[in-house]
Amino acid sequence: MHGKNQGTHGWGARKQHRSSGNKGGTGMAGTGKRADHKKTLITKLYGNKYFGKQGITSKGTSKDKGDRINLNDIETNLETYLKKGIAKKTAEGFEVNLTTYKILGGSKNYSFKGKFIIKAESASKSATEKVKKEGGEIQVIKKINKSENQS
Repeated sequence: MHGKNQGTHGWGARKQHRSSGNKGGTGMAGTGKRADHKKTLITKLYGNKYFGKQGITSKGTSKDKGDRINLNDIETNLETYLKKGIAKKTAEGFEVNLTTYKILGGSKNYSFKGKFIIKAESASKSATEKVKKEGGEIQVIKKINKSENQS
């Protein structure tokens, strides 16, 4: 290199002959979390969880990830439940086995029809009232915790 402050290597301007255009740097340079450069590439690699706030929760709190289902969903999906063997037709009505679900009543103006015996992990007050009104019942089956079982 000859000359004072010669940083162009004979290409005229410093910005010429850099990798990735004139952004400066190579590869993923300049693609910080709030930058817009190569956004499509980042979303393909990392998905949509890369951008924006993800939030911090304390280690003591855990989110309830239990399954929930509304009574109207049970009523509308009854045929598929019968095919899959989750539900069966009895002399009194229908017996539905949803032991991993919490049964919810749904909207206030929805009226549940049919006599159902539903086995579930838990149920809301409105759901139990609606099922009892039609002559059915919700049987609550509690899960056995591993910690209780070992002692």
